[in-house]
Amino acid sequence: QVQLVESGGGLVQAGDSLRLSCAASGRTFSIYTMAWFRQAPGKEREFVAHISWNGVTTYYTNSAKGRFTISRDNAKKTVYLQMNSLKPEDTSIYYCAAKRASVWDGPLYEADYWGQGTQVTVSS
Repeated sequence: QVQLVESGGGLVQAGDSLRLSCAASGRTFSIYTMAWFRQAPGKEREFVAHISWNGVTTYYTNSAKGRFTISRDNAKKTVYLQMNSLKPEDTSIYYCAAKRASVWDGPLYEADYWGQGTQVTVSS
């Protein structure tokens, strides 16, 4: 069993940066590939980025490329999402997710575990 707890969200202005963290419980964090998703009010959940078990392979949705960076620290059992140049359209609840695999393959929105989410609000 893995529990995921996100933190780091908040209210910022357009152009600002935020770093989200997702802390995992359990002893086998390194066997999970991790991902970030987001969901804006009235919209479906959207994939943002994923990272392989060892941090070598990353993948971003087009809207995140060049602005967001996903990373992980297996010793701290934590995955991060550094978000720069934030835009109002980035306003969402951000969720981390874990899948027991080396890379995030298979159905994109299928995960073994989900966090409870952290709110990010970007004002214009």
